[in-house]
Amino acid sequence: MSVIEKRRRYAVMGQSLLQMSTIFISIIIEALPFIVLGVFISAVIQMFVTEEMIAKVMPKNRFLSIAFGTGMGALFPACECGIVPITERLVRKNVPLSAAIAFMLTGPIINPVVIFSTFVAFGDSWKMALLRCGLAIFTAVLTAIAISYFFSENQLREFVEAKLHHHGDDHEAHDKPSFLQKITGTIDHAIDEFFSVGKFLVFGGLISAAMQTFFRTSTLLSLGQTKMAAILIMMLLAFIMSICSEADAFIASSFNGMFGTSAILAFLVFGAMVDIKNLLMMMHSFKKVQQIAKHRP
Repeated sequence: MSVIEKRRRYAVMGQSLLQMSTIFISIIIEALPFIVLGVFISAVIQMFVTEEMIAKVMPKNRFLSIAFGTGMGALFPACECGIVPITERLVRKNVPLSAAIAFMLTGPIINPVVIFSTFVAFGDSWKMALLRCGLAIFTAVLTAIAISYFFSENQLREFVEAKLHHHGDDHEAHDKPSFLQKITGTIDHAIDEFFSVGKFLVFGGLISAAMQTFFRTSTLLSLGQTKMAAILIMMLLAFIMSICSEADAFIASSFNGMFGTSAILAFLVFGAMVDIKNLLMMMHSFKKVQQIAKHRP
């Protein structure tokens, strides 16, 4: 190999690494505010929301509780990055597992910030925003119903309790704290949760940046010739790109001329429910569910 070819190869590699670092930093900057918001909401739930409060508002009926959990996402301005710690806390507060999962799936999509960003991204049109919300609710309800039949309510709660106890995070076992202690506890909880979740954001961001840098998007797009192939390609792109749900509509709208409505909807819904960084967080939080299920009598 000649010196010129070596220099050219090193130059290309350097450019690729620069591109990868740029994508990585943009993912972190985009997701970080919502991670912070998510862990603070999680900490407030931990310190200020009691099981008695949840019991008063949560319907006892399986399907009504799922409907309640699905709609609850509209009240939390969190993206898919920050929704996982909130879901963990809700489960610990005796929210039914199925309702919590329904909340986790719809929260990053049906909250007002995401609805409005989708409306703006698609030319001030409500069509795509409403279709996105409708498909997200439909998917979340079906998933939650399946979970309510195939998993016991205590599986995730047992793991969350064990994990919190392992970290010495068991304030509820003591006397009722004062308001000032609750504020201090909220900050402590938020900091602990931030470092717990933050490492998965970093790992996920690195993987996503590497895949976006070294996997050619144009090659993937060329494969989406049929309707089903286009849907699968757009879902794969959403998973790889790991864009926060508050911003993904602007990326999706750029594919408007290449793919139909169904493929773009798949990008908007699947990406907000499952992407690389979010998957790592969910595996950390929910891995015990599968382990417990294997040992059930």
